Amino acid sequence: MWLFNRNNGESGFSSTSTAEEVTHGIDGSSLTAIVTGASSGIGAETSRVLALRGGHVIMAVRNIAAGNGVKEAIVKEVPAAKVDIMELDLSSLASVRKCAADLISSGHSLNMLINNAGVVGIPFMLSKDNIELQFATNHLGHFLLTNLLLNKMEETTRKTKREGRIVNVSSVGYCIFTYREGIRFDRISDPKSYSSFWAYGQSKLANILHTYELTRRLKEEGVEITANSLHPGVITTNMFRHLGIFDGFVSKFGKFIFKNVQQGASTTCYVALHPQLRGVSGEYFSDNNLATMTALAKDADLAKRLWDFSMDLVK
Repeated sequence: MWLFNRNNGESGFSSTSTAEEVTHGIDGSSLTAIVTGASSGIGAETSRVLALRGGHVIMAVRNIAAGNGVKEAIVKEVPAAKVDIMELDLSSLASVRKCAADLISSGHSLNMLINNAGVVGIPFMLSKDNIELQFATNHLGHFLLTNLLLNKMEETTRKTKREGRIVNVSSVGYCIFTYREGIRFDRISDPKSYSSFWAYGQSKLANILHTYELTRRLKEEGVEITANSLHPGVITTNMFRHLGIFDGFVSKFGKFIFKNVQQGASTTCYVALHPQLRGVSGEYFSDNNLATMTALAKDADLAKRLWDFSMDLVK
């Protein structure tokens, strides 16, 4: 039960709306979506609701066994569901490239890319490519995946005459745990200055800046693909497992003060599917409504610098 912002906003929905409610009556039968981090939490619920609305869902997951379990549950509930699984470890650029190549060679169309997977508050670790793990997983892996799949999305848009949508799941943490300069380009992987929360906030700011610069580029190219970011809410999922006593608090009291998974996945599904958002791009959403961004999140120069920095890292 979510105790705050219960009133409906301009969209007609609120923080308590569920993913099923915000997509009620929407036909997604001609759409194909990739959902990263789909083996648990809001990624699993997003996949379920997209399948429920008739969409073809490609679950991009690190844990194939867990992904198969979610797929089986979806198909049991929705026998006609179209669900596939692809292996994806966002902390490995090689894995990201393989996943993208597998999707392109499969012949599937691609209308929606939902960059959902993430880690939060973990001890300092390096990715397989020697990049701080939260930045690597939450931002860089999704940045590369998006770039590799853009041509496929553009091709699908041209063939189907339907708008493509890219959804980056960020967090309000981007403005709570924020370095003064936003992104510490020269200390991304520095263990001495590492703070788990601030590194998380940095990676979530990167999600929004990525969306901002991507939107500029898509509009410049005249491509009918939108890109938006969002805060799903604080949700009782296993994302807090690295946070010790806070994880225990969430497990015990979370259901009374935080969103459940059905509510947590709603803004993602709203941004991905709802016709209200046709043509809307470069925005940030929370509780199924348009939300304001900080000045850092709208800093065009910072967004461009992050884009160039990220391109150098994924070369």
